[in-house]
Amino acid sequence: MAADTLDPTDWQEARALGHRMLDDMFDYLEDIRLRPVWRPIPDDVRQNFDGRLPVRPTPLASVYREFTQKILPYSSGNVHPAFMGWVQGGGTVAGMLAELLAGGMNANLGGRDHVPIEVERQIARWARGLFGFPDTASGLFVTGTSMANFMAVLIARTDALGSVVRQAGVADAGKKLVAYTSRAAHGCIAKAMEMSGLGSQSLRIISTDSLHRIRVPELRAAIAADRAAGLEPFLIVGTAGTVDIGAIDDLESLGALAAEERLWFHVDGACAALGVLTPALAPRLKGIERADSIAFDFHKWGQVPYDAGFLLVRDGKKQLDTFAAPAAYLRRELSGIAAGSPWPCDFGPDLSRGFRALKTWFTLKVYGTEQLGAVIERTCELARYLEEKISQTPQLELAAPVQLNIVCFRYRAENSDAVNARLVTELQESGVAVPSTTILDGRLAIRAAIVNHRTRKSDLDALVAAVLQLGARLKYLPHP
Repeated sequence: MAADTLDPTDWQEARALGHRMLDDMFDYLEDIRLRPVWRPIPDDVRQNFDGRLPVRPTPLASVYREFTQKILPYSSGNVHPAFMGWVQGGGTVAGMLAELLAGGMNANLGGRDHVPIEVERQIARWARGLFGFPDTASGLFVTGTSMANFMAVLIARTDALGSVVRQAGVADAGKKLVAYTSRAAHGCIAKAMEMSGLGSQSLRIISTDSLHRIRVPELRAAIAADRAAGLEPFLIVGTAGTVDIGAIDDLESLGALAAEERLWFHVDGACAALGVLTPALAPRLKGIERADSIAFDFHKWGQVPYDAGFLLVRDGKKQLDTFAAPAAYLRRELSGIAAGSPWPCDFGPDLSRGFRALKTWFTLKVYGTEQLGAVIERTCELARYLEEKISQTPQLELAAPVQLNIVCFRYRAENSDAVNARLVTELQESGVAVPSTTILDGRLAIRAAIVNHRTRKSDLDALVAAVLQLGARLKYLPHP
């Protein structure tokens, strides 16, 4: 490195190493099927990260060598086609290259007047069109749907109590707010209630039907009971793609009920909102256009590299009322780089924000919604293929109805929970495939979430074969 800057003294040498890094990542993705999905971290590798904070420089080539030997081989594996453990997209070459470009630009998308913010605004306009939202809608990139759901709760809270809640807090509001969601909703909804100051006890958990959808009559009765008790219902959270099995609530009925009761209607669409990209799934999301806000992830079915969560709000002014906080050091002008108000930081809690929009913009431009929609539809077709294989295999049983791209099943055994838990662990450690586990109706199940655009039928065949092989060995595990 140069003495008076962090730039390299030898740009040609840095360029050559940079090209090598890029080529190595191309090789990594091109040959991903030749590698295990996941590898346990050896003790000596883990201990490598106990070292002290560096004081003196280390050559970039040496640091990169350490990366190739001790980081890259032990990643989570979600770029691999046989990774089915959780709802995580596989990323793309276009997204990876966009990340490189964004890193070089080093743009802060908190505010001010520069084109990266226009890229994010363009994606917000595209999202409005996708979900049938009006021109008054606002959109913002965040880390993921957990953050987007939290922000939606804050916006709904401010809408119910007025912007004074930002100064006085919920204790002085004089109202006891309550919200509603289903027992199949993601745990981040309860966490959002906790972080908002309302408390998870103010979240009513409504039961679900046989397809894991919220029971709307029970929800209606709960709202009436809370009103009769002097409480203030303010929010309904519907789910488009439950985390366990991919169920979609009756969004049309939820939207109608929210409008009737004058409640904020939010949709957690982390897993399935982007199903609107395919004609085969869009009808099942009918009613999502009635939402006051939608949280979803481009880094799941959209295949954008992590992280690229998004919050879409029907009335952008209400989002501004919740988060905008002018300060002298954030003075806005009509011209110059301090123009372009309102800024993204006015719509959320972050002032320092990376250029998440670029990898999403590249993904949407390079592949288009038609091809991305086809990928989404194919993951559901693969789930139906796996469902059929399980139904035709006596040693296996389905644990829940297959609704989208998630298949939950079990290896039949007397000590089912212990056998299937051990089976999944050994399967992960084998590197053949990575499913996960969940609990359905009090019993443990193997969960295969098919999200990766690289996944093929042969990957599912390998998964089933490995489950049968391991199950035959483990089925006589003694009861704990």
